[in-house]
Amino acid sequence: MNIENTKAQMRKGVLELCILALLEREDAYASDIIEHLKQAKMIVVEGTLYPLLTRLKNADLLSYRWEESKSGPPRKYYSLTDKGGSVLNELHTTWNDLVQAVEKTTKTK
Repeated sequence: MNIENTKAQMRKGVLELCILALLEREDAYASDIIEHLKQAKMIVVEGTLYPLLTRLKNADLLSYRWEESKSGPPRKYYSLTDKGGSVLNELHTTWNDLVQAVEKTTKTK
């Protein structure tokens, strides 16, 4: 068994929840999202993040706007839509239920 692969799959499973939660707090540029995730030890590379952001945008969970940058080309800032907020609430409930189930299942005597 490759434990690193299992750990990576666990992180990927909650990545949408984490991204939506970050964007609930504030609009963010993709590099900012990556930095927040890295600080939380949810290591993500651009090749993983950009397709996920596009998928969330296509599902109307995110929107974006272009902002001029003082240090380069314009930046795409992502924000949570109303639908994204509803999905985030549902994911929070599912996450809390899952944590409780895992804790019950793995609790030692």
